[in-house]
Amino acid sequence: MTGVLIVTGGSRGIGAEVCALAAQHGYDVVVNYAGDEQAAATVVKRVEEAGRKAVAVRGDVAVEADVCALFDAAAGLGTLTALVNNAGITGNTPGRLDAQRVETVRRVLDVNVTGVFLCAREAVRRMSTRYGGEGGVIVNVSSTAARTGSAGEWVHYAASKAAVETMTFGLAQEVAAEDVRVNAVAPGMVETGLHAAAGLPDRLGRLAPTIPMGRAGRPEEIAEAVLWLLSPASSYATGAVLPVGGGR
Repeated sequence: MTGVLIVTGGSRGIGAEVCALAAQHGYDVVVNYAGDEQAAATVVKRVEEAGRKAVAVRGDVAVEADVCALFDAAAGLGTLTALVNNAGITGNTPGRLDAQRVETVRRVLDVNVTGVFLCAREAVRRMSTRYGGEGGVIVNVSSTAARTGSAGEWVHYAASKAAVETMTFGLAQEVAAEDVRVNAVAPGMVETGLHAAAGLPDRLGRLAPTIPMGRAGRPEEIAEAVLWLLSPASSYATGAVLPVGGGR
C-alpha cells in the first residue's frame, strides 16, 4: 500500500531519510517540521526529485490545532495511508532525574507522548474502516532508551519512549480488525544532530565501544526498518517494537 504518508519531524535526521526513502517506494509525502523551514524545503525537493509529490507543513505535534491542520494538508495530496510518528525531543538538558526542571519534563512528554497520541488519533479517524477509511499503517519511532533507561542523561526521555511503546501495543490491538497496523521502531544511538543539540557532541564517539557492532547507526538504516514496517512485506506484524540498535 502506498498513497500519502505523513512524517512528523521530517525535516532532518531519521525523519528526513524516511521521507526520501518513502518517495522511492512510491509515497507522496507530507513533511512536518517544527521550525527549520529551509531543511524542510530540502526534504521536499528530495521527494520531488524521486518523482513524487510533497508538501512541508510547519506545526507543533503537541498542539491539537496544529495536528489537525497537518492532517488537513495531507488530504490535499490524496488518501492518507501511512503515518510515521518521528518527532521527538530530549529536552536538551542531560543529567540525573533529580536535576531536571519540571518544565523540561513536561515539554518532553507533551511532544513525545501527547504528540504521538494526537497524530495517531487523527490517523485512525481517517484510515480505519470503522470511519469509512481504506486502512493504513502507523509506525512510531521509539528508542532503545525505553529499555535501557538512559540513566544519568535523560530518564524522562526514556520514560516517554516507554509510553510510546505501550501506546503502540494498545492501539494496535484496538484497530487490528479495522485494517490499520501499528508498530514501532526503536533506534539505538544514531548519527543525528540530537546529541550535539543537547550539548553532548562527543556522545556517540564516547559510547560507540559499548555497542556490540562498534559504531553508531546511520539515519538511512533506521529509515529502512521504518519502510519495511510500512510495506506489505510486514503485513502480519502489528503491535511489534523492532529494535535497531547494533545489538545494544
